[in-house]
Amino acid sequence: MVHQYKLNGYNLVLDTCSGGVHVVDEVAYDLIALYPDHTPEEIVQTLLETYRDRPDVTEAEIRECLADVESLVKSGQLYTPDTFSDIAGTFKERSGGVVKALCLHVAHTCNLNCSYCFASQGKYHGDRALMSFEVGKQALDFLIAHSGTRTNLEVDFFGGEPLMNWQVVKDLVAYARTQEGPHHKRFRFTLTTNGMLIDQDVIDFANREMDNVVLSLDGRKEIHDALRVDYAGNGSYDRVVPKFQELVKARGGSRYYMRGTFTHRNPDFTKDLFHMADLGFTELSMEPVVCAPGDPAALTAEDLEVVKDQYELLAREMLKRHKEGRPITFYHYMLDLTGGPCVYKRVSGCGSGTEYMAVTPWGDLYPCHQFVGEESYKLGDVWSGVTNTALREEFRSCNAYARPACADCWARLYCSGGCAANAYHASGSIRGIYEAGCELFRKRMECAIMLQAALAEEAEA
Repeated sequence: MVHQYKLNGYNLVLDTCSGGVHVVDEVAYDLIALYPDHTPEEIVQTLLETYRDRPDVTEAEIRECLADVESLVKSGQLYTPDTFSDIAGTFKERSGGVVKALCLHVAHTCNLNCSYCFASQGKYHGDRALMSFEVGKQALDFLIAHSGTRTNLEVDFFGGEPLMNWQVVKDLVAYARTQEGPHHKRFRFTLTTNGMLIDQDVIDFANREMDNVVLSLDGRKEIHDALRVDYAGNGSYDRVVPKFQELVKARGGSRYYMRGTFTHRNPDFTKDLFHMADLGFTELSMEPVVCAPGDPAALTAEDLEVVKDQYELLAREMLKRHKEGRPITFYHYMLDLTGGPCVYKRVSGCGSGTEYMAVTPWGDLYPCHQFVGEESYKLGDVWSGVTNTALREEFRSCNAYARPACADCWARLYCSGGCAANAYHASGSIRGIYEAGCELFRKRMECAIMLQAALAEEAEA
């Protein structure tokens, strides 16, 4: 499958199955579109007629271009046949029961009352609770025991607000470090926080022990304070921004990212991204809200068109800032077009429910944090392991080829079939799709690929 599009003056041709990205001129762009269902002579004659007012486009040049395209096809870089569909279901089987990452819900409570919170203000539609050290220790033991020969293990401290259970976080990190040597493991920790309880102890410990820190900021003060409020209804912007700046400065400006959410209130989300950049934050992410269609925060069809334009604006601005020597990173535009991800990841996706699981304060296992509270998606617990093996197998078989709606999508090997949780909440099935999310993802990929092509061209100049 080939996907062609034009953006920011570039004519781009993507070959889905090989991952090939080709930046071409207009003649080659049109020729490639004609190639699958026209004979060589039909292609030549069609292009001669199309470019009859262009004396520089000669028959000889068209035939030379045709030969180049045929060479790309023969070398597996264009119109590459799909060789993954027959083996897609076997990829996760090869991993057996190996678990490589856990999301520890150390706090099912929060000191903010964000209106759009998918986790029901940290409670996940259940009771407020804090994870005990004993439960967390058992979760780490479970991860070690089920990690097979893997060396690097990932643990996310999540909530709610994990800083509301900070001592347990520190104690769990300390325990994990004692287990690395005996079990030949290396733990990589991530902390996600709204920033309200950041102090010098948090900064020092996080910068010493956390491989990544995710900081929740929705951008402009008026946007952030309208949505991210405390239980008295007061905005949190003025309280968290100075703390975020101090933490990021102490980290040397790396190994973090600002994570915001945009809603119906701010589909012009680039204003919020650029505001965060002006605050000194360069590692940025803004995610579309996930909520019920009737929710006041939900993005409308009109909003989606605005958002797509914003993605293009963002890509152009990132190019401009790069040339000016003040680059920013946008999480969704982080693409490696030369090295990865590997075929396994392209087909299998994030590994939720198999390689990655979430752990509640009580030790229950769920496929990921977005399924917590959905009792039918409980996998087991950290003492007995995965007991709902049928559910695990359902997730194991879910990949880019398991969703019928993905069959004709050029982006399926970039999203790996998309988010199972979003699919479930939108369609009632992890094999469904979240149509609005798919639409935005495809636009993000078009912008990200154009951005990488432009940066590569600039590097060669």
